[in-house]
Amino acid sequence: MTTPFFVHIVGNSKANLWGMSGRTRLERMLGVIKTATVVEELSQLAETDPVLLLRADYLFDARVINALMMLDKSTVLITPIDEIPVAIRTDGKHAGMMCEVLHEKQLVPDDFPGCTVKDLPIQVQQNLKKKDPPYVLPILRCNQAELESELFAASYKGVTDLVTKWLWPWPAFMVTRWCVQLGLKPNHVTLLSLVFAVLAGVAFWYGAFGIGLVMAWLMTFLDTVDGKLARVTLTSSKLGDVLDHGLDIVHPPLWYLAWGVGLMATATPVANLELLTWLMFIGYVGGRLCEGAFQFWLASFDIFIWHKIDSFHRLITARRNPNLILLTAGWMAGRPDIGFILVVLWHLLSTLFLAYRLFAAWQSRSREGVLHSWMEGIDPVRDREQLAVRIFTRLPLAQRYVKPAADQ
Repeated sequence: MTTPFFVHIVGNSKANLWGMSGRTRLERMLGVIKTATVVEELSQLAETDPVLLLRADYLFDARVINALMMLDKSTVLITPIDEIPVAIRTDGKHAGMMCEVLHEKQLVPDDFPGCTVKDLPIQVQQNLKKKDPPYVLPILRCNQAELESELFAASYKGVTDLVTKWLWPWPAFMVTRWCVQLGLKPNHVTLLSLVFAVLAGVAFWYGAFGIGLVMAWLMTFLDTVDGKLARVTLTSSKLGDVLDHGLDIVHPPLWYLAWGVGLMATATPVANLELLTWLMFIGYVGGRLCEGAFQFWLASFDIFIWHKIDSFHRLITARRNPNLILLTAGWMAGRPDIGFILVVLWHLLSTLFLAYRLFAAWQSRSREGVLHSWMEGIDPVRDREQLAVRIFTRLPLAQRYVKPAADQ
């Protein structure tokens, strides 16, 4: 049976981030940690209960909170910028006294060791395929915009396709902000993207490639927005996650199939449509199976963050957005049939490369016993001269953050 861990939130922020106060943000973050129980009154705690005290006027990286909860000793987390205690891992016996420390009414006792985020055991973010340094920063009115931008940037995957990485961020930021202001939820955006996905498929089927491409690109854009909206507002749901990922897996090959059928009603029908369609499905399913086999049998992380070459391959691998570039280029050149053929060929080439990487990973694991991601051995600041580090990691916010002279 898992031992419950108690959390007490101290104070609140003077500014909201993405429509939420610091206290609300912490409550939502803690709500997804099964072992965490938020307590309002410290008198509810037994002397031996493990407790984490958090200041709500600071922005915490979720990884910092998890790392503090994993500690087995009393610790005071101090910000490296202004050396102020912002979080304390203690027990029920000392919780009341240490609350006074967070209220800045009492000094940290000598027998309570201090640490900064650099001292915490924080690893690669496997779910987002990146390694960004953790942060803890004050929430002030004068840095509200900066912190909101950081939260949005932190919601992005480090290793993804070139369209998502370089084209969508700015417009997605503006639309995500608009959604927050209107009170829209991630599932609303996901359902709208589903509508566009269906409309795009229907348009492709009837050979209306221009209209279909507009619908398809709108769908891919909203697919970026719904994930970012869920992460910055901490409103992810199991239904939304299943709907979003299920849609991502199912619709791309159906689009390509519809495109092929649509070609037969145009001036540039494609020969051997049935064969090309089967090759497309083989390439699509084969690529997904290679990715799944790597993570299921060989490593705990995604194949695209194994070596640097795998991360660069992810930028252009045969996923929806790179394939849409090929289809769009073919349509703009007046040869939608060539766009379709290129998608089929790119699926096969990408899957062959993934199969080769899977075989290489199996050989490496047989020799070394365990696989490691290239991100585990790098420092985003120290190794900034490396191209892969510059492309797939960001400088820590603390490196770019200038302490405000005063709150405004």
